[in-house]
Amino acid sequence: MHHPKKQSALRSDAQRNRERILEVALAELTRSADAPLSTIARKAGVGQGTFYRNFPSREALVLEVYRYEVQQVAETAGQLLCSRPPEVALREWMDRLAQYAMAKAGLADALREATTARGTFKSLSHGPLTEAVTLLLAANARAGTIRPGVTPDDFMLAIAGLWLVDPHSDWQSRAGRLLDLVMDGLRAGAPGPSGSPGTPGTPADE
Repeated sequence: MHHPKKQSALRSDAQRNRERILEVALAELTRSADAPLSTIARKAGVGQGTFYRNFPSREALVLEVYRYEVQQVAETAGQLLCSRPPEVALREWMDRLAQYAMAKAGLADALREATTARGTFKSLSHGPLTEAVTLLLAANARAGTIRPGVTPDDFMLAIAGLWLVDPHSDWQSRAGRLLDLVMDGLRAGAPGPSGSPGTPGTPADE
């Protein structure tokens, strides 16, 4: 006899265990590419059996950590648009993207080791991040808060400097300055709600 509620609770517990492992692994592997899997399991509060059922190898864990972080960043775009004006959502998401860039830099050694046999890991992030950028740019274009015709590729090229910031430096202030410059550039020539172009270099609502 099946018990749907019990099975659902078990699935929910398993999902929480998995997410907890991934969150701890992100922090530990960012700090040290050689972080022992046993340490990650202990800090996540799960047994070795549970850990290895989810991630049978270091490679499987590292790739899933990277996928998970990309997915979290991508999903944040829609969440921000639900609770903030498009322009604010875009700028806050850019800060979240900077956090991802620093985590990815910290994970670089672990990623290189894990993906030697799998080829590039760029494809793991390209789709979800492009979708998030497309969503945010479209919302801002409708609101008239950015200049017309900005494409996701334009945006990604404009923020490319993020990937060059040293995660061991004062990266938050350096990334913040870069992203403010990009945001100012996106606002330049924004038509505003009325559809008439604003003064280049100034927010449409000022």
